[in-house]
Amino acid sequence: MSQNNEIDVLIDDKPYSDEEMKMLTEMYEGTLGKITQGEIVKGKIAFIGHNDVVLDIGFKSEGTVPIGEFPNIKDLKIGDEVEVFLESIEDKDGQMVLSRKRADFMRVWEKVTRSYTSGEVVQGKIIRRIKGGLVVDVLGIDAFLPGSQIDVRPVRDFDALLGKEMDFRVVKVNHPSENIVVSHKILVEEELSGQRKTILSGLEKGQILEGIVKAIADFGVFIDLGGVDGLVHITDLSWGRINHPSEVVKLDQTVNVVVLDFDGEKKRISLGMKQLQAHPWEKIDERYPIGKKVSGKVVSLTDYGAFIEIEKGIEGLIHISEMSWTQHVKHPSQIVSMGQVIEAVILSLDAAGKKISLGMKQLEPDPWSSLMVKYPIGSKHSGTVRNLTNFGVFVELEQGIDGLIHISDLSWTKKIRHPGEIVKKGDAIDVVILGVDVDQRRISLGHKQLNDNPWDTFGSQYKVNTEVEGKVVRIIEKGVIVELPLGVDGFVPLSQLSQTPIKNLAEAFQIGDKLPMSVIEFDGESKKIVLSVVEYLRGKEQSIVDDYVAEHKLPPITLKDALPVEMTAEEKKAADEEASLK
Repeated sequence: MSQNNEIDVLIDDKPYSDEEMKMLTEMYEGTLGKITQGEIVKGKIAFIGHNDVVLDIGFKSEGTVPIGEFPNIKDLKIGDEVEVFLESIEDKDGQMVLSRKRADFMRVWEKVTRSYTSGEVVQGKIIRRIKGGLVVDVLGIDAFLPGSQIDVRPVRDFDALLGKEMDFRVVKVNHPSENIVVSHKILVEEELSGQRKTILSGLEKGQILEGIVKAIADFGVFIDLGGVDGLVHITDLSWGRINHPSEVVKLDQTVNVVVLDFDGEKKRISLGMKQLQAHPWEKIDERYPIGKKVSGKVVSLTDYGAFIEIEKGIEGLIHISEMSWTQHVKHPSQIVSMGQVIEAVILSLDAAGKKISLGMKQLEPDPWSSLMVKYPIGSKHSGTVRNLTNFGVFVELEQGIDGLIHISDLSWTKKIRHPGEIVKKGDAIDVVILGVDVDQRRISLGHKQLNDNPWDTFGSQYKVNTEVEGKVVRIIEKGVIVELPLGVDGFVPLSQLSQTPIKNLAEAFQIGDKLPMSVIEFDGESKKIVLSVVEYLRGKEQSIVDDYVAEHKLPPITLKDALPVEMTAEEKKAADEEASLK
């Protein structure tokens, strides 16, 4: 039968009239309960099968619920009343769609939404981890716990919370998607609010508190004081030099701090840790007397030296001049490196200025103290040319021991304008010790002194009026320099090259030209020899004079009856200058 014909019955094989049928239908429908789709309804168990439970909810037809939705099916019997959710009054087969599981969910959902409205605390169990937070079982419903809502302190290990039961407050409900968000942090904050007020009201500068390291940044450490955070700046962590706060503290570490300053309105608290320890410079004189040997770590390198940390907050400077007795230290990295532990000696201490001077070379004997024994004056040695300057040659006698050959001590006979004319860097050279100044760390060396002074014998070789031949080796403004036999240089003034003025000296004479000359002046003490071509030619045949004039393209010279020409003042000065550096 269809629903409209269910009451069509025959009495005495005669059907009811239409009016009677209408009355009977209304009476039947009046016996049925009024139900609405999407609501929780009560029903009695009419039958318990292997797969389904049949329920009578007082409607025209009965409904079924999968037996799996009754976890306590063993405790139920026919006639028991249970709540189910009416998902649909009629499916495609004309059957009602009921759900016990959905009814249980809706009852829990009602409790959850009530707790959201009232702010009531709910309990839940953390069941798994997902992106951004954790999933919490709250009364059988999965709720989302964001990572930022777990605690007031950052949580670094989410897995450690799995399976833990905690109190929560529902902070968000999404009805369409049936999602809820919970927070444990809000409960902790409420609990700490009282402590925060107590702490802030009782704060005083100099107060010592206990806290937990909450976060570490490049510039300092945040300390949880029990609901109130304070900052220990990196400069207040330790008296010593540190590169990062993590060198001093670790996350979650319990530490003692002292209140340095605070702003009650902005709730900013400045804390310190190093202030709980004695200042390292107190009684520094007693701990580090002059001459004491210390050990420390290299914490900084500069162009002028290295800073050594001999204890936390105590640093000393080793100047590059105090690093080695013998090495020429241009930068401290030649001797030490960052982080290296070295030994040194206290040289000086300024407690007021917080400065300590240290020395490394003082750990070893000063090699200069015995230098006079090893390098007596007059002794001969061999060294290596280490450097050339305008004024002389630096010669390394041994590692770290250098001496200077002044340019005037390179040759007895030559005027040397630069040492590079005689030697070059790296050359081996023989020297004589001329002097040793231990205090100034200076050794004077000589090279020409390896030979006897030839000027003691030049007097007999280069007497005035002696005729000699020489080679032009240099041309200067007031004349030419010639090399004479025995390797000595002489000076020929301009006035002694020609009886007539020479317009262009460089065109008339070339390097390497050989000149016949007569000695017109010899001064062994000043190491000066002055020569003259004019005096040589005087008395010679005119043909010899003409040959000289032609060779050097000079104006004609007539020396017959000519008086000797005196040197000018400028020429005399040039002769003295040439002799001064021999």
